[in-house]
Amino acid sequence: MSIAKTTAIVIGGTPFVNLIPPSETARRQGARLLRRWILALVVVILVVAAATAGAFWLQLTAAQRFAVESLRTQTLLTQLADLSDVQAQLDLQSELTAFRSGAMATDMRYGGLVNAIGGVLPGGSVIAGFSIAPGGMPQGNDPAMEVGATGTVTIASPAPQLVVPIVRNVRGLPGVLEADGWEVDATESGYEYELRVVFDQSVYTGAYTEEAAE
Repeated sequence: MSIAKTTAIVIGGTPFVNLIPPSETARRQGARLLRRWILALVVVILVVAAATAGAFWLQLTAAQRFAVESLRTQTLLTQLADLSDVQAQLDLQSELTAFRSGAMATDMRYGGLVNAIGGVLPGGSVIAGFSIAPGGMPQGNDPAMEVGATGTVTIASPAPQLVVPIVRNVRGLPGVLEADGWEVDATESGYEYELRVVFDQSVYTGAYTEEAAE
């Protein structure tokens, strides 16, 4: 006895019927698209707001720093203005010192020169007068090589033959470059010798030049 098998053939499943009208579908799609645009717009607004806030913060910080620096600059300018009078006095003092240094560069100790000559005169001879003037301003590094003061010295002596030792003794003095008998005149008490003397620049005191250098 054979049993016959039957196979049920199922075609498809539960049928799906879209009952939503096309207009509603279109409306829902439009609503989703609108929400997306709104979200994107909100994001853009937030980004712009954040960038604006950052820029404002930077500008505010820069403005504050500028105000601080401006105040500092104004304070410094005020202090400089207060010191301008002092600086003007210092400049004037420097100019006057430089002027005096140049004007007094040939300052000499006249008494020292005359006393040095008088100290080498033979017995009975004395200085009767002198006329010594400073020469050029110091130029080189060795004052002994530069001509300084020049002039004449009048010496009263009881004997005419003393002119030779007098000239020799004066030539041997420190700072003397040249010494020669210029004139000899007879007087009631003896003789007067006029010597022409040339000194080097070591006879300059240099006091004002050193002061200007300080």
